[in-house]
Amino acid sequence: MNSRLIRERLYETTKPFDFRLSDGTRVTVAHPDFMAMIPGQIIVAEKSGRIHRIEPLHVVAVEDGPPGKAKAKANGKRSR
Repeated sequence: MNSRLIRERLYETTKPFDFRLSDGTRVTVAHPDFMAMIPGQIIVAEKSGRIHRIEPLHVVAVEDGPPGKAKAKANGKRSR
């Protein structure tokens, strides 16, 4: 996948998204603050501290993150 397209997605939203890689692996980006791009590599950190180093050429898709998590409503209460 083109690095420019990945960078656009990074700055497009603060919602979680997944990288789908050429070997079928999915790497979740919980928030753009957990990701960095340097020439030839994407670095993704998990909340647990685990680090993923990905070559942009192995990214076949960028997809919305997993659905079904409770989201906060405007009044501060979580939906069910």
